[in-house]
Amino acid sequence: MEALRGYCEVMDANAELGEFLRSRRSRISPESVGLPTGAVRRVPGLRREELARLAGVSMDYYTRLEQGRHIVPSEGVLDAIATALSLDDVERTYLSELARARTKPKRRTRTGQQVVPGLLRFMDTFPRVPAYVLGRRTDVLAANRMACLLLADFTTMPARQRNAARWLLLDEGARSLYRNWEKVAADIVACLRLDAGRYPDDPRTSELVGELAMKSPEFRRWWANRRVVTHCQDVKRLHHPIAGNLELKVEALVSAEDSEQQLFVYLPEPGSRSEEALRLLAAWNGDSSAAAAPQPSRR
Repeated sequence: MEALRGYCEVMDANAELGEFLRSRRSRISPESVGLPTGAVRRVPGLRREELARLAGVSMDYYTRLEQGRHIVPSEGVLDAIATALSLDDVERTYLSELARARTKPKRRTRTGQQVVPGLLRFMDTFPRVPAYVLGRRTDVLAANRMACLLLADFTTMPARQRNAARWLLLDEGARSLYRNWEKVAADIVACLRLDAGRYPDDPRTSELVGELAMKSPEFRRWWANRRVVTHCQDVKRLHHPIAGNLELKVEALVSAEDSEQQLFVYLPEPGSRSEEALRLLAAWNGDSSAAAAPQPSRR
């Protein structure tokens, strides 16, 4: 339990910035940036002085940044460091948010979040395919009938358990449902870390991270690598006990009213076996009219 205490505490933006920089520095090989490789290296990746030279900052400045000292790097310095670390767009955003979080006074964020009415109405236009809305910290804010039939009935879960990361990592049904479960689960952990960096003082996020760290060894491994991603288009391969094997492309749509809410729609290829399987799943749980136009279920 002592080893897991750090997971249960609210994220320290200073420490997280340093750890993130170290983790990304360790993955860059000297050869990839044109440095000689003859010398013996005790740790993987670049040395601090090498990274500082590539970024055009002093060794002392970069060292203090990695050590979590309270210094405020400019956007230009962050951009130079991000370029030297070969960060992608999502990682650059995360680095910038961590740096900004260090300069803001600590405050408790709003824990509640209501689904945007317009997004809910938009979800209702997809009655024949699974669709759901995710909010902050991967909370499931709404799910239509097909999402409840294919994935899990989030509408009947206690409020604190309506969370995509928690369901994917702790529910045996989710583990057996996704044929590519490891990728799907690792991605949701990376999404949760992005949210945690954006709101380091959110107690609900801290509580969720602590629970997952205590109960899931996979979560601890993926959380430690500090990977960050956004929800994006993807193909989900599932094996449903009733519908059988399905391949569904996921489209993610961000709310114009609240950028922290996204609608996810699982789309089969027209005329495919997966499209037919969804129709059969709807019919198996109701009559033929329900299969044609199922009604949405909401939180």
